[in-house]
Amino acid sequence: MSRPDIRSRGGVEEKGNSIFIFEVEGLCIGHLGHLHHEPSEAQYAAIGRLDVVMAPVDGGMTLDLPTMIRVLKRLKSSIVIPMHWFGDYTLKGFLDGMAGDFAIRNTGAHSLTVSLRDLPRRPTVMVLRPRYLSD
Repeated sequence: MSRPDIRSRGGVEEKGNSIFIFEVEGLCIGHLGHLHHEPSEAQYAAIGRLDVVMAPVDGGMTLDLPTMIRVLKRLKSSIVIPMHWFGDYTLKGFLDGMAGDFAIRNTGAHSLTVSLRDLPRRPTVMVLRPRYLSD
């Protein structure tokens, strides 16, 4: 099954995706967007080393979980922040796949402060809980 990546004004762009990479205070932070295919060797090289990566882990609307886990293990970021997990069942599947290679921190917090000197020595998945908007 082919999965579209970008919904645009003109319809759908197959295998289209934007990965945003920011450098802030010496940290390289990546947002994988709505990734639907594993990056090619050239794309991995262009991404480079990410200190922090935000990754969609829903396993259905984006990459399947085994492929996303393979991507994240290849990137070897110090911190992985799962996003788009939509429920504890999906999150658990992702965390089970990352355990062993990554430490898991699920503190119930909805935010995270990171600095270059505070990056964990062992690659770590940092679970952030949504904080719902209120008036």
